[in-house]
Amino acid sequence: QVQLVESGGGLVQAGGSLRLSCAASGRTFSSYTMAWFRQAPGKEREFVAAIRLSDGVTYHADSVKGRFTISRDNAKNTVYLQMNSLKPEDTAVYYCAVKITTRYDYWGQGTQVTVSS
Repeated sequence: QVQLVESGGGLVQAGGSLRLSCAASGRTFSSYTMAWFRQAPGKEREFVAAIRLSDGVTYHADSVKGRFTISRDNAKNTVYLQMNSLKPEDTAVYYCAVKITTRYDYWGQGTQVTVSS
């Protein structure tokens, strides 16, 4: 049974930083892609960043490029999202997900990030 557990969310002032973690368990993940998504109140879920676990290739949404960085520690089956220069519009529930087939098959429960102005 695949499980993804996010942590690291919280309340931070604009301009501050947070680091989210996503710990995966239940199988070997080194050949998959993992990603972060977010969903703000009243808005659709949007892609934030992804990382190919086999070689570390990353993808970041334009809205977070230069501010957020996705990384991984394959030995720990953990993916991170370092978020710097946070803005109030980054406020959302952040979810991690893993793509095992052609879509994101498994999702975590989410962690709340709130950025105050």
